[in-house]
Amino acid sequence: MSTKSILKTIHIKDRKSALALVRALENAGGKSQKDVVMQRSHSEASREDIRKMFGA
Repeated sequence: MSTKSILKTIHIKDRKSALALVRALENAGGKSQKDVVMQRSHSEASREDIRKMFGA
């Protein structure tokens, strides 16, 4: 999911829209997500590593 869709402001103006939003959230809550399998090598960077990379 993109960050923009998470940060959108939603204006609920009527009861029908409110019920639709609640139903969508309840439906999404019951869904399970697939496990992610890493296929390439990776490593985690610490704050210090990131500062070294970007020179901050």
